[in-house]
Amino acid sequence: MTTVVVGGTAGIGLEFARFRAAAGREVVIAGRDAAKANAVAGEIGARSLIVDLAEPTSIARAFADIRDVDELVLLAIDRDSNSAKDYNIDRAIALTTIKLVSYIETVHTLYPRMTADASIVLFGGRAKDKPYPGSTTVSTINGGIIGMVNTLAIELAPVRVNAIHPGIVGDSWYWAAKPAAVLDAYRSRTPTGALATMADVVDTIDFLLRNKSMNGQQIGIDGGWMLT
Repeated sequence: MTTVVVGGTAGIGLEFARFRAAAGREVVIAGRDAAKANAVAGEIGARSLIVDLAEPTSIARAFADIRDVDELVLLAIDRDSNSAKDYNIDRAIALTTIKLVSYIETVHTLYPRMTADASIVLFGGRAKDKPYPGSTTVSTINGGIIGMVNTLAIELAPVRVNAIHPGIVGDSWYWAAKPAAVLDAYRSRTPTGALATMADVVDTIDFLLRNKSMNGQQIGIDGGWMLT
């Protein structure tokens, strides 16, 4: 059986791929940078696959020889700052393509080669609930993940489909680079007094993949930050 992690060459995707590979599973990590994907795969004992989700017509060819998929995790994304008042349509199209078109095209490509008890986890984010300056595209596509989960969970049954929506993941490469004062401000508004970690997110992915009753769910990971 095979675990496919699209966006598995860095950050949370890499941490989850490393977690699965350490457990002895066959893991395929997919990324667009061949040198990076090959190096990471060699490091963790996985197989690398090169695919650019900005080019959805290339996805079927990239995954042509992948078989017996029972776990698919889709978390590839690009950072973007965009607004309706100052709209960069090229960036908006690129980001929307990656997440709303290519996530589905990847599922479409791999579904015929999925086991009957396969499970899919998609990544959205808390920007769908709490937009910030420049999050217009990000908030919109993360909201679109809700509809994607709902339709795929029905259409692909009995394959299970769930989504994860992390808040601020304090030790991820993006947030760890922020000034300490910025993270302290978010931490002070979090009921647990602690920001989510990559290990927390990995644990939640694992839970959604293995728990047979989790289907069609949208799971936020933020320590209760959305309550404040």
